[in-house]
Amino acid sequence: MLDVKNLTVTFPSRRGDFTAIQDVSIQVKPGEIHGLVGESGAGKSTIGAAIIGLLQPPGYVASGLMTLGDTDLCALTPEQAHEVRGDRISMIFQDPQTSLNPLMTIEDQLIETIQAHSDVSTSAARKRAVDLLEEIGIKNAADRIGAYPHQFSGGMRQRVVIALALCTDPELIIADEPTTALDVAVQSQVLDLIRQLADARDIAFILITHDIGVIAQITDNVTVLRGGRVMETGATERVLGAPEHPYTKSLMAAVPRLDRKLDRFLVPGDGGPPTASDKQGVDAEAWLLEGVQEGGLALEVDSLTVRFAGTRTSLFRKPDPYVALQDVSLTVPAGRVLGLVGESGSGKSTLAKAICGLVNPSGGNMRLGDAALPYGKARARRDPSRRVVQMVFQDPYSSLNARHRIGDILAEPLALYGLEPDKAARHALAIGMLRLVELEPDVIDRYPHQFSGGQRQRIAVARALLARPRFLICDEPTSALDVSIQAQILNLLKDLQAKFNLTILFISHNLAVVRQMADDVAVLQSGQIVEAGPSETFFEAPKATYSKSLLSLTPATNF
Repeated sequence: MLDVKNLTVTFPSRRGDFTAIQDVSIQVKPGEIHGLVGESGAGKSTIGAAIIGLLQPPGYVASGLMTLGDTDLCALTPEQAHEVRGDRISMIFQDPQTSLNPLMTIEDQLIETIQAHSDVSTSAARKRAVDLLEEIGIKNAADRIGAYPHQFSGGMRQRVVIALALCTDPELIIADEPTTALDVAVQSQVLDLIRQLADARDIAFILITHDIGVIAQITDNVTVLRGGRVMETGATERVLGAPEHPYTKSLMAAVPRLDRKLDRFLVPGDGGPPTASDKQGVDAEAWLLEGVQEGGLALEVDSLTVRFAGTRTSLFRKPDPYVALQDVSLTVPAGRVLGLVGESGSGKSTLAKAICGLVNPSGGNMRLGDAALPYGKARARRDPSRRVVQMVFQDPYSSLNARHRIGDILAEPLALYGLEPDKAARHALAIGMLRLVELEPDVIDRYPHQFSGGQRQRIAVARALLARPRFLICDEPTSALDVSIQAQILNLLKDLQAKFNLTILFISHNLAVVRQMADDVAVLQSGQIVEAGPSETFFEAPKATYSKSLLSLTPATNF
């Protein structure tokens, strides 16, 4: 079906040519799912873009061959490449929200795509669109087809994107991180759908992902990439189960395990827990210990309810409120890590925002240590709880001010909470904190866009620590990171929690990550706690049916 031989992709610049892909060869057969895996920057998406003809200028294919059946993809004119891209090769992008036009209904988008590649009437195109939605598992497709993208859940939007990719009966579909933003249940549904389509339609798939569990679950063969080069390729079971290349072995060692808890992830170059030997700046570790000698604070949540205003559908009828959390009660003991799990929409982030004061509860009580935790509107900006409760968000790029230098970002909590009035002392503390999170002090004058995702998350952790917190909320802190960078961030959080005895609420849909990080686990379903208890008890003998379902849907990563 697809034969790529010695592909090299180059991006010219004023500083010289950058080779993004070097001598990459892969073969994909009809009905086969071929995985491309590697760290960020390994060249996975560049390979997909080269095959489908969507390389960003000035990038170009410098050498190599790419054939789809008997068609030489490298010899096509722009017009011919456009026809192949629509008729024979389709692509599924990472974020379905940005892949769909928010101003057009699902019906209009599907009909437009079908009519662009085949001469059919609007009624025939609509019938085909409904059939496609039914095939990919959307119930009541004839009724739902008139909805807009925002009226669909994340998993349903991804199904619509898959339907768009199927409109022209392609021979090859390139799926670029199709499940990264999805929870474990929806991810399983999307992966099952891809497997069914490959088997039923004999469609070849290239699955691009950094998730080893996804690769293990549905791919037939896998190619491991690093720095634009192939490290190892072959049958998935062989490559993941008995890797031969040192890089593949290190990648597998960094994968969180679901079957047992590890003290630490094995990451190449990891020097162990951070030390306090600062050549520049102040000793950030000693400064933090001085401010949090008592350790973490226990959190108690009692019958917490959060309601949001519903969508008005009539001028004469008051909309029913949407209940995000219903009588939620839980305890996070001081100095321990509570893992909070559940599907998208279960209320995990809403609970975190209520604790931080970013969402106003409708009822219930919260206590942090011996003090009551006020609701958001009643919590003054300089309330002590604003400082002692800090949050690390899922996307560090969005949570860091793009117009501020790192030094200013790190110094902000010191000035805001009056922890250090002297500007020079704030600068020295920022440098010391960078060293504590294993970043060099010379990055202090850079901007957020000049860092990788993992580096930005380290900066976000450093900013949270500079408030001298005693309770830390981590909301999906590693979901957008590749496996090795994820392992580094998790090791860092483990070290900091142990050193400063922080109390942490760790939110994630990745149960393997939760097992490695959490002392206790609470499971949310539709805004209610269905199970809570010690982490090892939960993973070895879950009680709730919903908990068992979540564990069964988690991709196997035990090799």
